[in-house]
Amino acid sequence: MEVQETRVQTDRVLTIPNILSMARLLGVPLFLWLILLPEFGGPKVDGWALLVLALSGVSDYLDGKLARRWNQVSSLGRILDPAADRLYILSTLVGLTWRGILPLWLTAALLARDLMLLVMVGILRRHGYPPPQVNFLGKAATFNLMYAFPLLLLSDGEGWLASLAEVFGWAFAGWGTTLYWWAGILYVVQVRRLVKADAVAD
Repeated sequence: MEVQETRVQTDRVLTIPNILSMARLLGVPLFLWLILLPEFGGPKVDGWALLVLALSGVSDYLDGKLARRWNQVSSLGRILDPAADRLYILSTLVGLTWRGILPLWLTAALLARDLMLLVMVGILRRHGYPPPQVNFLGKAATFNLMYAFPLLLLSDGEGWLASLAEVFGWAFAGWGTTLYWWAGILYVVQVRRLVKADAVAD
């Protein structure tokens, strides 16, 4: 979760927030396995996949809140938390696209944004800067996508609940994708300013 720069960071590894983030990371392969199980002849266990995703969302909220409340903001935590977010998004994209719930173009659009960000991180490192901090817009985009994906997974069924989930799922997916790219463009602007400032200083 995003934290204020004025808070003191620690190099401790075994903090409660970090343990929660590590647990979220361990849930990624389990979540992907549960989504893809029907594709390999297994039973459809979307309910369990949704439960893992819901627990991930709860831990995502708790790790940031506890880190701030208990002054356990750590350098490792600032890496683990966005990494877990990205891996859940990636695993969900893979699973839902494989099952034909998400169109390939949407998956490509989201992956292209992440690829663009990786290029920006490489440029920052070349100039001696750390990766950009997660901003509110980026976090809002992630939350929208985290709402969209379980709803779209739930829409892969029949009845009024599936129909309702499809409507709201696509609404969140639209907002999430738009905000995801907006946040990515802002990162590009930040990187451009830093690189330009370095060029002027030289």
